[in-house]
Amino acid sequence: MKKFARVFLLLFTCFTLMLSQGVVFAESNPDLAPNAKSAILIEADSGTILFEKNSMEKLPPASITKVMTMLLIMEAVERDEIKLSDKVRTSDRAASMGGSQIFLQPGEEMTVEDMLKGIAIASGNDAAVAMAEHISGTEEAFVAKMNERAKQLGMKNTHFVNTNGLPSPDHYTTAMDISIMSRELLKHQLVTKYTGIYQDYLRKESASPFWLVNTNRLVRFYEGVDGLKTGYTQEAKFCITATAKRNNMRVIAVVLGEPDTKTRNAEITGMFDYGFNHYQVHPVWKKGDVVKQISVDKGKETKVNIITTQPVSLLTKKGDNPNQYNKEIVLLDKMDAPLQQSQVVGHIIIKKEGKEISRIDLFPDKTVEKANTWDILNRTTKNILFQNR
Repeated sequence: MKKFARVFLLLFTCFTLMLSQGVVFAESNPDLAPNAKSAILIEADSGTILFEKNSMEKLPPASITKVMTMLLIMEAVERDEIKLSDKVRTSDRAASMGGSQIFLQPGEEMTVEDMLKGIAIASGNDAAVAMAEHISGTEEAFVAKMNERAKQLGMKNTHFVNTNGLPSPDHYTTAMDISIMSRELLKHQLVTKYTGIYQDYLRKESASPFWLVNTNRLVRFYEGVDGLKTGYTQEAKFCITATAKRNNMRVIAVVLGEPDTKTRNAEITGMFDYGFNHYQVHPVWKKGDVVKQISVDKGKETKVNIITTQPVSLLTKKGDNPNQYNKEIVLLDKMDAPLQQSQVVGHIIIKKEGKEISRIDLFPDKTVEKANTWDILNRTTKNILFQNR
């Protein structure tokens, strides 16, 4: 039975990776982005697709690349590998980056937090390379991590060559894959503290402070926008992955290949309006809620809590009765130690009329190490003593 449960979960996991997103919720929408080469609109909690256009077409992403750069930075912070207060030294190579930059000088030191601001607000190519070198030693080693992380997320049509999106023939992604990594980045709630800033300063206390103005003007001009990342090169044209939150509902919209910033922002605004006007969410579980406990075979601890690592909401069209939707929790009854905190151990599956609408991964709330001989002997002894009372 245990073997069958594992096979069943493996099939579910593979199916999830194949989809990479929730299923398409609305099958026949108007073209919300007529001038874009490619576009997608999703609801962030479930990943449900509300609108798409050529979303699997491989295209240059320009500085939207920095979404993956920021994701690896935020994950390194979360793992305590780096701290926001750590000083980052700028190499000659990082300082030599062209395009958008915060004009770092060779040898200049800046905190991780300020570098992150430089990337998130001003799209600093120099800051992106400096952070890559700080985390991985070289930009090339960091890019390898970017591609590895993309594979883990199921981004099947993405390949990175650099950290900042400067033009390269083998540097490409899709609107679909951008929505996946944007959704993953937004799980780190701290990031919107930076991507949602309209203006700020670097080197504030110095004789020459540097004024930052967000390349994403929507953070100022559209209610609820707090990220994420713009992009432009002559090859990629005008691109953006943007996110907005209203009434507990967060949406992510991506457009690639727009002719100018005015058209780009207008079509993103129309996509946001469509999402907020036609759909609503009903919160079910908060981030970190305990869904169930499972047994851990041969673990130092015999049970572990299974939690949601993101908010779980029920997405419906406005006017729909939420009682039409069923929520199923599919978990392994038992897992063998060692069990990693990052290991998927089940799913929440939301269905309507028997059709799957969305699927959310579930994880242990902590890592459970394998028990040693002494642990097992001690546990067995306690069980015998308890039974003989």
